[in-house]
Amino acid sequence: MVRKSTSTTKITVSRSRIQRAVASSSAIETGEGTEAIEKRLKSPTRRFTELTLAS
Repeated sequence: MVRKSTSTTKITVSRSRIQRAVASSSAIETGEGTEAIEKRLKSPTRRFTELTLAS
């Protein structure tokens, strides 16, 4: 079996595309509207601001 070498190119994904994907996935799981979830993700108000990510 012969493998062809493929060139790899780095693809950058915008923050808004990631937010839309997360909103869409969450909407499917919860039954809530995608627009409402996306609006909450883009909101500057954050819940649980005292929490940090584990390192």
